[in-house]
Amino acid sequence: MPNEHEIKSGKILVKEIFSNMWFRIPEYQRPYIWSTDEVNDLLDDLTFAHKEKPNQEYFLGSFVFQAKKADSASGQAFDENDLLDGQQRMSTLLMLFACIRDLSDSEKVRPSCQKSIFQKGDDIDDIPERTRIVFAIRDTEQEFIDEFVKKDGGTQNEMELPELAKTAETPSIRNMAQAILEMRRYLADPEKNLDLVSFLRFLRNRVLLIYVATEDLDDAFRLFTILNDRGVPLRNSDILKSQNLGALDNDKDKTQYTRYAKMWEEAEGELGEEFDRFLNHLRTILLKDKARLNLLQEFEHKIYVPREKDKATGKTKPVLLTKGKATFAMVERYLKHYNTLMGGGNYDKTGGEFRFDNLIMVMLKGLPSTDWIPPLLRYFDKFKYDNLLKFLILLDNKLSADWVSLYTPTSRIENMNQVIRVVEETSNTADVLNNPCFQLDADGFKRETEVAVYGRRFIRYLLLKLDYLFPDHAHRMSFETLSVEHILPQNPADDSQWKKDFTDAQREEWTDRLGNLVLISTRKNTSQGRLDYALKKNKYFEKRISTCPNSLRVLEKHNQWTPKELEANHRFVISELQKHYGIQQCGDKL
Repeated sequence: MPNEHEIKSGKILVKEIFSNMWFRIPEYQRPYIWSTDEVNDLLDDLTFAHKEKPNQEYFLGSFVFQAKKADSASGQAFDENDLLDGQQRMSTLLMLFACIRDLSDSEKVRPSCQKSIFQKGDDIDDIPERTRIVFAIRDTEQEFIDEFVKKDGGTQNEMELPELAKTAETPSIRNMAQAILEMRRYLADPEKNLDLVSFLRFLRNRVLLIYVATEDLDDAFRLFTILNDRGVPLRNSDILKSQNLGALDNDKDKTQYTRYAKMWEEAEGELGEEFDRFLNHLRTILLKDKARLNLLQEFEHKIYVPREKDKATGKTKPVLLTKGKATFAMVERYLKHYNTLMGGGNYDKTGGEFRFDNLIMVMLKGLPSTDWIPPLLRYFDKFKYDNLLKFLILLDNKLSADWVSLYTPTSRIENMNQVIRVVEETSNTADVLNNPCFQLDADGFKRETEVAVYGRRFIRYLLLKLDYLFPDHAHRMSFETLSVEHILPQNPADDSQWKKDFTDAQREEWTDRLGNLVLISTRKNTSQGRLDYALKKNKYFEKRISTCPNSLRVLEKHNQWTPKELEANHRFVISELQKHYGIQQCGDKL
């Protein structure tokens, strides 16, 4: 057993794991999600090693756990280990012991498997009955284990298991039922001719894993990410869910436990890896500053139990949110906002067109960050659809102009946080839209866009923005594989029309400027990209610009591409962009 902040690791046999250790699947863990494919892979690996190298050790993987000593004060009667990484593998091994027990005719097998699954109680010696792995994650999982794994002959239930494998409401129950059925099929397959006694002996005495253990949850959490093999990575959101479920400490809140847990898990399923990012958006709405710590620490030390002092008053900053019901309510409310805003279904609520949804697509596709999402969520939470499109345009213009004008990421984040403050402090949308927080660095924007821009990170976004400015938005914009293409090629052939129409000085000045660039919806083709304009337009561009309105405009308007057309188009797109960004045009010659 490691001491606090001490990290221990080593190799350990399956026999030792399932004879001397006790595990708990904590509330923040995800359900059992292995399919029959993963179960089959595990059995194939084990049976191959058993047959080919029966006397050699076989490495099955690694697992990470938080060691928790018995503590009467907390009501924990025995030492146990919270399993952070390795849940899928360990749960599968537990079920495997049950299947071997129920399929074998050997009298030696049953007691060996039973003690791997649970410890029988003995009142005389004061030995409690304990299951090797306790599924604290949900009662339904533990009930399944008690009925079909712990119970002698439980895996032989040929009526309920197939039904659960097909129709159980809980995915983990379906997956566990399917796993047991697959293991029984595999182990009983006559073609494999598997000696279960020999296989069990190999499994217990030759199969080993690497363990990493610590008493500190943060240490254990950091470790699991680099050691995961077959298992399912744990996220910050899983631990945050556990902490908030644990905070539902009164009877009224406890009735909401299942609903909140289901809501959270459904959001994780829908958003996937983006769910942690969504929670970071909520953190930003609450704190309105740049994140300096990981998500868990930000919530714990800045939101739930603030440690920082207010510079003006010298007092500790106030609690911004409480664990439990208040947190779940905020997550649930903003999830609805997020799904509404990002879902592409705002046609009827934003003027009977896709102008709002299309701009969201452009921003998600082209901006360097999602720092604009927290202010958008906060605005929608307060004002709903009132002037929502106008707000989004200002928000997009501010963030993208700051990016184009070479503002640092920290400055861009702070400017977005200032928008949140304005939204919270302002009582009506008109005052929000007219607030100075949306002022742009006009000189910086002009300086960076009126020169050669090819190769700059923002160029694809500016071209996407031009695509956004020209359609009627009666239809959704379509984004496929987008590439930035030169009309006048960078390296035209010496005998090409390009060399006749453009001097070397003109090519050097204009080739990489915005007016010579368009988006195409495929990968670039260097050889065709060097064709003379007429051929390039018909053979190359024709099939590659159907979803790019600005590109269509350019190619349909011009039958030739000389310095005259290029400079005219450059003046036009620069003018259109500056008009959209609200930058005053002085009529200066570019």
